[in-house]
Amino acid sequence: MKVKKPRAFAAGFLLLASLALSACNNRTILEPTLPTVTPTLAPTPTETPIPAALSVNGEQVSQANFDAELARYQAAQSALGKTVSPADATQAVRADLINTLLLAQGAAGYKYVVDDATLQSRLEALATQTGGPAALTAWETAHGYTDQSFRQDLRRQIAAAWMRDQVIASVPTTAEQVHVKQILLYNSDEAQSVLNQLQAGADFNALAAQYDPQAHGELGWFPRGYLAEPALEEAAFALQPGQHSAVVQTELGYHILLVVERDPARPLSPDALLTLQERAIQDWLLQRQKESAITPAP
Repeated sequence: MKVKKPRAFAAGFLLLASLALSACNNRTILEPTLPTVTPTLAPTPTETPIPAALSVNGEQVSQANFDAELARYQAAQSALGKTVSPADATQAVRADLINTLLLAQGAAGYKYVVDDATLQSRLEALATQTGGPAALTAWETAHGYTDQSFRQDLRRQIAAAWMRDQVIASVPTTAEQVHVKQILLYNSDEAQSVLNQLQAGADFNALAAQYDPQAHGELGWFPRGYLAEPALEEAAFALQPGQHSAVVQTELGYHILLVVERDPARPLSPDALLTLQERAIQDWLLQRQKESAITPAP
């Protein structure tokens, strides 16, 4: 019933070159006078722009960097024994890059800067974990990084993690919660029959134990935003202690809920807190996507 869900981009450098032409008009008294010709300057050559795989608020990810990230993702999935289609892999990498860029840009909006000291400290920690600077360099090479692209990726990841922490910290550790039991059935006629019995005065706990001998229909305490089915939360929070709901249909079946207790400010369980934090990050990213210029559009 619970909800279980929350790199490097090298920028191309344009090299501008200009070509100046000059004319030489050498004459002697023995040469006929030639008409003066005004030289025409050749147009300044421009380098072909580096192809971009995507852009977020003007910050681009080159196609080369996207392809490198895609290769890393596919290698990681293969190492886990998972088979991911090229289309799904591309979609997953694109979504991850967009979210990372949005988070890093959000950090910049709060004036958070990953200075050289912070970056170097993180690099040294990674080198220690991998067995030394040479081992880290070998790892970078094996995973398609250059030293520059790895530093850019790491800097962006640090900024994104900082912004993620700010969103997580905004989630309160207490919330209004309800303590709920349910009777879950898989046939609409049977569900209606049970509801009729309850309305005629049958004991909810006895019926819950009948249909769920192990847990007796116990769902425990939960806040808004915790259950996978919003319809169940809506029904539960509409009830007062001792009241039961009508039949609520979800993909799982047909539910009848009983609110045992309510608490306006109950401490969240670790699992509930984690779920609400993940929801907060998702909501933050969705809002930023709506406010951002992303091409191609998500």
